[in-house]
Amino acid sequence: MSIGVLAHLMGKQPWDMLAEKVGKEGFSHVQLALWKAIDSPNFHCPGYLSPGLARSIHAAFKRHGVSISVLACYLHLYERDPEQRQENLERFKELIRYAPFFDCYVVAAEVGKMPGGFIPEDWEVLKESLELLIEEAEKHGVFIGIEPANDHLIGDAETLERMMEQLPSSNIGVILDPGNLLTAENVSRQDEVIEQAFRRLGTKILACHAKDRIIENGQMVTVPPGSGHLNYDLYFQLLQQYKPEVDIIMEAANTPEQRKFSKTFLEQKHNLAKTGGSCQ
Repeated sequence: MSIGVLAHLMGKQPWDMLAEKVGKEGFSHVQLALWKAIDSPNFHCPGYLSPGLARSIHAAFKRHGVSISVLACYLHLYERDPEQRQENLERFKELIRYAPFFDCYVVAAEVGKMPGGFIPEDWEVLKESLELLIEEAEKHGVFIGIEPANDHLIGDAETLERMMEQLPSSNIGVILDPGNLLTAENVSRQDEVIEQAFRRLGTKILACHAKDRIIENGQMVTVPPGSGHLNYDLYFQLLQQYKPEVDIIMEAANTPEQRKFSKTFLEQKHNLAKTGGSCQ
């Protein structure tokens, strides 16, 4: 289990500068969202990637002792505008095709929110989108990692388990972030929520995220790891039981000082979990 970071927490910039910053802060890997972290070319539009460009970005990170553990493609996968949905899928497919040139084999996504509420057709459209992405992933030996997150169509462990049962492929897995499963309503039962997530999804985990949560004025607020009330002892014990040495990707730490504090906190919790044995 090693501690990585969302690359765009360092700010959007040229990839060689970004890689140097990540390396200097002591992180061994990143989740890289190209259009959030790299300022040029414009990765919001598909078509710029090539084997050479992907290898150049990978080489810059490797020079600083950093690997790319996850490519992020957090685009709406059941967008009701067919043209926009098709563009989103093309961008996702492009990352799948070129992921091996980054020496990366996981492309991650949350599936998308719908503020006006969900309709039954949304589920079927999402399933069709994922089927297309899985077909592409199987061609290139890449995994699609779906992250369940509150307010998304796939918003909890049970819903993701149901979708995966309908998509019998070994090329789809889970990006687990317990913080995204907690709400103001269920935070008092967080141990139950975390344990259920592992029971349902633990064997399918590809990578994990680490943020923290607090309640302020009745609302759930995100804070850097170690600054809130998430039960990291339980979280890391279960990771040690289900997925030892899985990649952990830090979120929500927006300054060097926060990242240093949170990295130390997560490493300490990891070491405690390793010496404490599995959680029964």
